[in-house]
Amino acid sequence: MTHDVIVLLSALGVAGMVIAGALALVGLLALFRVRGPLEWVRSLLWGYEMWSAFVVAAIATGGSLFFSEIAHFVPCELCWYQRICMYPLSLLCLFGAVHGDTKLARYLLPFPVIGAGISIYHILVENHVVSQAQECLVSAPGGCAVKWINEWGFVTIPTLALVGFVLLIEFLALAAADSSEPAATLAADG
Repeated sequence: MTHDVIVLLSALGVAGMVIAGALALVGLLALFRVRGPLEWVRSLLWGYEMWSAFVVAAIATGGSLFFSEIAHFVPCELCWYQRICMYPLSLLCLFGAVHGDTKLARYLLPFPVIGAGISIYHILVENHVVSQAQECLVSAPGGCAVKWINEWGFVTIPTLALVGFVLLIEFLALAAADSSEPAATLAADG
């Protein structure tokens, strides 16, 4: 059963990669003043940006708890830092979604940005591009370089965390942009 859940979480991670890539492409097109795809995404998600962020944060939080509490993978030092950035987002995004508060998104954005940076560093340590600190060796068996999972040759726990953080950055940025749009429209019209 544990392996089935790992495969499911990995499949969700790959689906998240596709969604994150598509959203990044839409954002890139918007930078070049191709607004059609961005308007389509905004109309599709309008009002549900915080709910989307909550779903991503909840799956990431549940997945990380599954890895440590059910699969018994010992979280390393870098995993704990990523958890510090992810866990509060589950509750705070839910709070924002329930109350329809998209302004909260701009205050939450630093969490996934910092978490994504830690995930990237963790991926570099895991792939021996950067040597791990002594604290990593003390924090978990094998340290931060252990690949507890390696589905399809590229999906590891820090990779899943990075996907979650990137999706959160994108959904929260959409929510923050939507919450500031009326003020920008009023200023342009006035």
